Amino acid sequence: MIPFNFANKKVIVAGGGGHIGQAITKQLTDGGAWVAILDRQFPWSSLPYHVIPIECDLTDEAQTRRRTQQAIEELEGLDVLIHCAALTGDAGIPGYNTDFMQQTVAAWDVAIRVNLTSAFVLAQECWPALIAGEGNIVFVSSIYGVVAPDKSLYEGTNMAGVPVAYAVSKAGLLGLTRYLAAEFAPVRVNCVSPGGIVRKQPSAFVGRYTAKTPMGRMLTEQDVSDAVCWLASDAASMVTGHNLVVDGGYSLT
Repeated sequence: MIPFNFANKKVIVAGGGGHIGQAITKQLTDGGAWVAILDRQFPWSSLPYHVIPIECDLTDEAQTRRRTQQAIEELEGLDVLIHCAALTGDAGIPGYNTDFMQQTVAAWDVAIRVNLTSAFVLAQECWPALIAGEGNIVFVSSIYGVVAPDKSLYEGTNMAGVPVAYAVSKAGLLGLTRYLAAEFAPVRVNCVSPGGIVRKQPSAFVGRYTAKTPMGRMLTEQDVSDAVCWLASDAASMVTGHNLVVDGGYSLT
């Protein structure tokens, strides 16, 4: 873990209860930040110091707006918004991670709501608080917002691949990043696009993925957190509108 100074910074992490969100939250609080988490799940047996859990259904626009304002009030301001909420391929929603012709509009709508629309709503709600200081926004996208999935990686496994709504929503975050970076300046807006993260996938998949990756391994949550926290820190004070690809070179091949 790379140490960053976030002393007394006030941060909202949307999706902070997920694997990536937990790593980001720990790194922020280790650096001295106060963090409000917007999520429907809080997996910790005891919450880290300086963390405010706020239950929020990010598919619900009105609730997301209310809970965001609640977070800003409880933090007494805002310096950073991080959006890492995502409906991933293993979400178990019918009609989501299946053959393309079997994917449904209902599943598409939920994925777009969680992965993209909530980022738009949060940006609207947070901007007035962010412009009061030297705030910034970091979205977590995916390499599948940049490149198409390689179906051969999944052959002979029980993995269905990448839902189209996941790829489209993650690509949408890249467009939102560029738009808001121009609209919100001097508030900085950036994005991180991680490659595949190792999470007990079948060995056949891991072997194929690793063979395509010049750095010779899949990512960990900490790899993503380091990149997000760098962009959120003062060390990236002149970086805006950027998509930081963190994939060990996978997308080069």
